[in-house]
Amino acid sequence: MRRMSFEDMNCSVAQCLEVVGEWWTLLIVRDALFGVTRFDDFRARLGIARNVLTQRLEHLVAHGVLTREPYQQNPIRYDYRLTAKGRALWSVVNAMRQWGDEWAAPDGPPIQAVHESCGHVATIEPHCSSCGERVHARDLHPVYGPGARDHTLLPG
Repeated sequence: MRRMSFEDMNCSVAQCLEVVGEWWTLLIVRDALFGVTRFDDFRARLGIARNVLTQRLEHLVAHGVLTREPYQQNPIRYDYRLTAKGRALWSVVNAMRQWGDEWAAPDGPPIQAVHESCGHVATIEPHCSSCGERVHARDLHPVYGPGARDHTLLPG
């Protein structure tokens, strides 16, 4: 079954899903964030079919999340490296990891994030970019931004 496209939806979450919403895509990005760059390494780590991996990598390259750089000429082989756009998905992947640690890992986190500076396991928490205060969902309210094409996105 082909999934619905969100291409025309005026919503940043929907547009993000257009790029990284397929089931294997964020696992590929996760592994790239861990330093994986080669097709065979992605394939071995994920257990993903060659054709599916090829499609997902091509999609990520087409959307500027990864670049494809040759490292061998005969036969030609490529490294897949995160762009700035791809590295910016770190906060998305990390938020999903932390959610999974809390709600879907009954034996505890399979991977923990250690902060290089202090050497402790860290939980990443959002803070306001203006005042520095920790932000909870209940502390925020949506308003229309400059990219809103209509005013049907918000309830009421």
